Amino acid sequence: MDLYYILVLFGIGFIGSFLSGMLGIGGAIVKYPLLLMVPPLFGLHELTAHEVTGISALDVLFVSIAGVIGFRKGNYLNKSLITLMGISILIGTFIGSFGSHILSENQINIVYGILAIIAAIMMFIPKKEVDDIPLEEVIFNKPLAAILAFVVGISSGIVGAGGGFLLIPIMLLILHIPTRMAIASSLAITLISSVAGSIGKVTTGQVEYLPAVIIIAAGIISAPMGAKISTKMNAKVLQNILAVLILTTAVKIWIDILK
Repeated sequence: MDLYYILVLFGIGFIGSFLSGMLGIGGAIVKYPLLLMVPPLFGLHELTAHEVTGISALDVLFVSIAGVIGFRKGNYLNKSLITLMGISILIGTFIGSFGSHILSENQINIVYGILAIIAAIMMFIPKKEVDDIPLEEVIFNKPLAAILAFVVGISSGIVGAGGGFLLIPIMLLILHIPTRMAIASSLAITLISSVAGSIGKVTTGQVEYLPAVIIIAAGIISAPMGAKISTKMNAKVLQNILAVLILTTAVKIWIDILK
């Protein structure tokens, strides 16, 4: 691996993890398409879909840790929400990540494309205004939260994601969690999910370790930066950025699938 390839991978990891920390997503929604498409554009080694899901799974684990550290102050982490959805998504992710090795590359891309479209649609649906609710007074439907987290875990485990890009729309639209709490809690839940995802991908031999180390190193630097900026940004702006990001990614993936 030459310096040029290392710099490209580092750039992908830095940009993706900065957005991850800022928007409360594990980063796979950004890095999955970037890792598939950017290296070949520069004439570099092309990673397979299985390799990208393996790299993403390990990356999400470390980036989520860095992002949660960035949110440790401010009372944005809802422990009840994190515990309930974390356990459910952990079980689902184990199932999805261990089963992913039997799927073809195109099937993995289709799963990713479906998830991105669903998340994009949910982000653009008008949401009940709950950002003015005091954080200590937030309540949510616990059985529904557990069921949805389990489903997210299975699908995100397949593509090596932590599920944050689906968890946030679910929290905002269905569970009515305030934006900043949804972003912070999503990162913590994503961290739990990524433990299962990483174990599944490593066990089934889907990880390229050197690219993973480079991308993780970039993420450890940039994720806390994004999280710090997030606490100072307008909640509606954060929602709009995430919505556009998810929609753009979904469109690009489906264009590639349908070629």
